[in-house]
Amino acid sequence: MTTRIGEASPPVSERRVVGNVLRGSIGNLVEWYDWYAYAAFTTYFAKSFFPTKDTTAAFLGTAAVFAVGFLMRPLGGWMLGRFADRFGRRSALVLSVTLMATGSLMIAVTPTYASIGIAAPILLLIARLVQGLSVGGEYSTSATYLSEVATPGKRGFYSSFQYVTLYGGQLLALGLQLLLQSILTEQQLTSWGWRIAFVVGALAAVVVMILRRGMDESASFEEAKASGTGKDAGDKGTLRALIKYPKEIALVVGLTLGGTVSFYTFATYSQKFMENTAGIPRRTVTLILFCAILVAAILQPLAGKLSDRIGRRPLLMFFGIGGTLLTVPIMTLMGATKQPVFAFLLMLAGLVIVTGYTSINAIVKAELFPTKIRAIGVGLPYALTVAIFGGTAELIAQALKGAGHESVFFYYVAGCVLVSLIVYGTMRETSKTSELDNKKQPEPVSGR
Repeated sequence: MTTRIGEASPPVSERRVVGNVLRGSIGNLVEWYDWYAYAAFTTYFAKSFFPTKDTTAAFLGTAAVFAVGFLMRPLGGWMLGRFADRFGRRSALVLSVTLMATGSLMIAVTPTYASIGIAAPILLLIARLVQGLSVGGEYSTSATYLSEVATPGKRGFYSSFQYVTLYGGQLLALGLQLLLQSILTEQQLTSWGWRIAFVVGALAAVVVMILRRGMDESASFEEAKASGTGKDAGDKGTLRALIKYPKEIALVVGLTLGGTVSFYTFATYSQKFMENTAGIPRRTVTLILFCAILVAAILQPLAGKLSDRIGRRPLLMFFGIGGTLLTVPIMTLMGATKQPVFAFLLMLAGLVIVTGYTSINAIVKAELFPTKIRAIGVGLPYALTVAIFGGTAELIAQALKGAGHESVFFYYVAGCVLVSLIVYGTMRETSKTSELDNKKQPEPVSGR
């Protein structure tokens, strides 16, 4: 039975909600495993595609490909966001994981530079572009899906599982790296062992593609679809509809800027930073990152649940203030220490601060837009911001290190967080004004 917008939706059992969240999350986990396997195994395959005696130069080459992959995320956010708003969240999620499987398989089988020359880094680049397209659509659609299927009053808690699975994907990549480090030699890992990670990712993505075909569609989408017979029906997922919400678009950009730069600094770049700057052994660095991210993953639902009680803004303010004031000292100390335990504590401190953003950023953005443009509204401005700032964070860091000014990067990160802090301080509390818990479609801010 369908329900019209403005009417009460039939109650959904908590067990059904949990099942939907789990089925939506497992695909997100595999997608992010595939995405982070690249970052985790960069130290092993960098010279296979960018042959050089200078480790920093090789890392710079793979960082550039990592950054270029982000350029496809806005396109993915637009294409798959539009697809999700018009044809359903489930279909878009199946499509996104199919693209990820394709990209991972390409990386797994691409020959090295020694075998095919310049074609090797070109094929690596194409594979990352495909993966960028996938992740751009995955974020917006999964954020929308989790927010829409969650129980009212628990949306912060359930939507936080997007970053639980995001961190989980990174944990799987790091866990596999630790396993391979224990059974293969350094030479074997550098020669061919790193390919195992991408074979695993491709196979897992195929399995998830099959599982996602049996997911329930979001009730919010079904309700909007059933009632979408008016003059605005053709605007679903279009840029024409999205530009009616300029303030919300600006808010998504401001919300994301500091969070994405901080996240990629601590969750991905820190691996190369501790190895290349602090001089901590590679396997020890992997173990440090694994343990710190495991704790961060556990913190996500706790912070999300807290936001359901006290609101979203207090957590964002915690991140903004902490990131602005503490990023420089944390990174400075991390680069100077060779003590694994101290490095772990510093790494964890950075991730705890970032939790104020990661745990609730998906639900905050989803709460800004109505159903008909929620996926593209969340995905496109977010993906553009991540592509410009998150995807280039490691590239900027490596370039500054190569130029002998690595510490400038620490201030750059803190400055980005400060910009977001200003946004957090001026925005409204989204949990009290969202259409997700108020079936009346909100008007764009510019028209209020």
